Amino acid sequence: MSVCSGIEAASVAWSALQWRPVAFSEIDPFACAVLAHRYAGVPNHGDMTRYEEWPDAALDVLIGGTPCQSFSVAGKRGGMDDARGDLARVFIAVAGRYRPGWLVWENVPGVLSSNEGRDFGAFLGGLAELGYGFAYRVLDAQYFGVPQQRRRVFVVGCLGSWQRAAAVLFERESLRGDSAPLSFTRDDPPAGAAVRAHAHLCLTNAEGTEGLPYLTRSNLGKYLNNQTPLIAFDSRQDPVSGPVFGSLSSSLPQAQAVCVPGGAAYVRRITPRECERLMGLPDDYTLVPYRGKPAADGPRYAAIGNSMAVPVLQWIGERIAGIGGIGK
Repeated sequence: MSVCSGIEAASVAWSALQWRPVAFSEIDPFACAVLAHRYAGVPNHGDMTRYEEWPDAALDVLIGGTPCQSFSVAGKRGGMDDARGDLARVFIAVAGRYRPGWLVWENVPGVLSSNEGRDFGAFLGGLAELGYGFAYRVLDAQYFGVPQQRRRVFVVGCLGSWQRAAAVLFERESLRGDSAPLSFTRDDPPAGAAVRAHAHLCLTNAEGTEGLPYLTRSNLGKYLNNQTPLIAFDSRQDPVSGPVFGSLSSSLPQAQAVCVPGGAAYVRRITPRECERLMGLPDDYTLVPYRGKPAADGPRYAAIGNSMAVPVLQWIGERIAGIGGIGK
């Protein structure tokens, strides 16, 4: 079951595991239209605060990303005193009502410092009172294969075992304290030589899958003499918008440059389909009938932006499945 279901990234992510949704809880009109179109046989219980009226069900996993506005550093930070923030407590109450074996909860990193950390502590304390062991970790979607930075806090709870919850979010190898062996050194040709010989001009590509040696602001100047430094890394080749490059300079630790073939430079809005790809969703997943016609771009943008990154949920689901105890 999912609450604050949105357009249901979890069901997309976990379909390969043959996990099937039991029920949704969503009130946004457009998101409800997506759910009704994509999952016609799955009931949508609507307002999650009315969970006591919902039918009984046997659940393996409860997942939800309760509203983030009251926790975000960009907002007023009302925390759990805000009606939207209080839905985190309702999530705990739903867990107490159904007592699934596993819980997955998502929110913005600002939740960690909301009300000087007391809000997040109260949330975890509520899970502990129900008998859930838990672990939490900030995961960034860019490291799971989507071309955007999207940092989110994920809490995984396991009924009766914090060790199993921790095994989902943390890799044993990463806890040993030993650095992973490097597959190259700074002097390995051809990439290392290319940096020393040509970085004062511009590097726009590199062969192989390992990319160029890692450069920082502190060591970049050693290779570039007195030239204005710019290192550009080919990120992708897009026939629609042209190649997009990330760049690193001695004064800019992170930046982007867009190279447009033919010099016809203009900036355009990315399409809803491209937004879906940024989240790992299937193409046109949100292009559904809405109010008697194909959905307009506006509600599609909003719904996609409020969703979760599918590859991150895939990874979490696979880790839970690897531990076992989930039915199909």
